[in-house]
Order: sequence, then structure tokens, then C-alpha cells
Amino acid sequence: MQVVVVAVGKLKERYLREAQAEYAKRLSGYVQLRIEEVADEPAPEGSGEGERLRVLRVEGERMVRRLRDRDAVVALDRQGEALSSEAWSRAYQRLAGGGYGRIVFLIGGSHGLDASLLQRAQLCWSFGPLTLPHPLARIVLLEQLYRGIRIARGEPYHK
Repeated sequence: MQVVVVAVGKLKERYLREAQAEYAKRLSGYVQLRIEEVADEPAPEGSGEGERLRVLRVEGERMVRRLRDRDAVVALDRQGEALSSEAWSRAYQRLAGGGYGRIVFLIGGSHGLDASLLQRAQLCWSFGPLTLPHPLARIVLLEQLYRGIRIARGEPYHK
């Protein structure tokens, strides 16, 4: 299965890049993983709602260019559905077996994701009510993807 993570912004901290590389290595035996970063749109501090919506639109346009018609889209959004690891594993299996060409995960920038991307998604997934910095959300996503696949295969997660 091809899995693509489309994320706004780059991982700047070495420890996050190392964590991403570790989970990419773990996932390599199960999926073809590609991580695509799109530029974040600068927004002046304290800007209003109009500016926030502009930023979402511009970043959304950059992300939508990475999508294909047959993609299953999973949008990470704090208003999305909170899933246990087991429920996520079942959702992953449904998507993987749903005849899609790829599963594409969308991680927005500091303002989130444009509404058009949320509407395009087959699943809006929340990691719960807490707010995570989007670079850390990428690592949590990769960890949960790995865990969910292992659960689906009946393999132990912990060594």
C-alpha cells in the first residue's frame, strides 16, 4: 500500500527528523511511505480572521496539488473523530482494502486545514482534545500508523 504524508512545514529539529526516520524505517516493511512537505504561508502575528482564512486557503492549494483522484484522504483535525489504536487499525484496514490507489494523510500548519480539504477527506482524525505542534503531530501519526498496521496483522507492538 502506498502511504503519503502531506504536511505543511519542515521538521527543523534534529530529534524530530530522527524520530521520523526511525518510524519510516519501521514502516518500510509494510507500506511504501512518502513524506511531502509544502511551504507554510507566513502570517503576521495577531492577524485577524480574514488573514487566517487566506493562509488556510493558500496552504490548502499547495496541499491539494499533491492529491490524486483515487486517493483515500485522512485529514488530521482536532475536530475530527478520536480513535483508539484498535479503532484506528480497523479504519486503516477499511481504507487499505477500499480500492484506493494511495492513503494520503494531511497535516496542516499552525492554523489547521482548509475546509475544502476536510470535505475531501474520507476520515477526519483527531488525536484528542489536546493541541499538538504540527511537527510533533507528524511523529504521532507515523507511530500510530505503525501501531495500527501491527495490530491489524496480529503482531506484537512492543519489543
